[in-house]
Amino acid sequence: MMLHFVINVAKNYSMKNYLITVVGATAIGKTALSIKLAQHFNAEIISCDSRQFYKEMTIGTAVPTAQELDAAKHHFIQNRSIFEDYSVGQFEKDALSKLDTLFSKNNIVIMVGGSGLYTNAIIEGLDYFPGIDPEIRINLNERLKIEGLSSLQNQLKALDIESYNSIEIENPHRLIRALEICIGSGKTYSEFKNKPKAKRNFTPIKIGLTADREIMYARINQRVDTMIREGLLEEAKKLHEFKNLNALQTVGYRELFEYLDGSCTLEFAIEEIKKNTRRFAKRQVTWNKKDPEILWFDFEEDTSKIIKSIEDLL
Repeated sequence: MMLHFVINVAKNYSMKNYLITVVGATAIGKTALSIKLAQHFNAEIISCDSRQFYKEMTIGTAVPTAQELDAAKHHFIQNRSIFEDYSVGQFEKDALSKLDTLFSKNNIVIMVGGSGLYTNAIIEGLDYFPGIDPEIRINLNERLKIEGLSSLQNQLKALDIESYNSIEIENPHRLIRALEICIGSGKTYSEFKNKPKAKRNFTPIKIGLTADREIMYARINQRVDTMIREGLLEEAKKLHEFKNLNALQTVGYRELFEYLDGSCTLEFAIEEIKKNTRRFAKRQVTWNKKDPEILWFDFEEDTSKIIKSIEDLL
């Protein structure tokens, strides 16, 4: 099976450099594994977690601790401000440039992150999307304010069930982007994503961490409780006046903003964070399960066995 994997990726990628990518649901242990891999291969880490780019968001995005950052060199962690517009296209350019620099020192780089869109942007390249009348986005944003998120979610479900099941539909920015493509082009958003892989100067090796759903959900609930104890509410209070910025349209902050606006109790907001994070994790699992190139391991697997599987591919 591994031999088939090597032959398959060789058609689309250079075999000189290797990008070892750790994927899996939120709270599954990706950061810890990526650090162990970086230490073993004397490599540096590229983070492609789109929530961890922003320096004002620390607790709610589960940014690696100071000790973890000291254990291995990380890139693209809290390197941007929430007041900057930073797209996946810009990240693709920045990350590819950084990879060129890192590969000049070591032919192995580790990549980790929970966003499938950002991971795919680096490994496969972004898909082409047609120009869309900006009035469509304006109308969708107005509907979001009047009708709420569920109305737009239901529309995407009707127009493009594949995208509904794969994108982060709790994120208004992602949801509206998919909808405006569907409405403006007359085709599904997912149709534009099914393109051949772009040529890259590295071979990807994808490592996936998995766990039984009950364990995964318990870990998520525990992480949310830990975030609350560590001061997530206080962090949200500092960011509350900027709640409409795109960077803050994310699970963990959005629910607490609703509490701070008086729309619900704190207890309800915390439960909503847990529920919406579990939904996000489910979508991550769905996204990753479609990729036949991922080598899956239980989240408690001995790291030495994972390293051995990687070394067999090098």
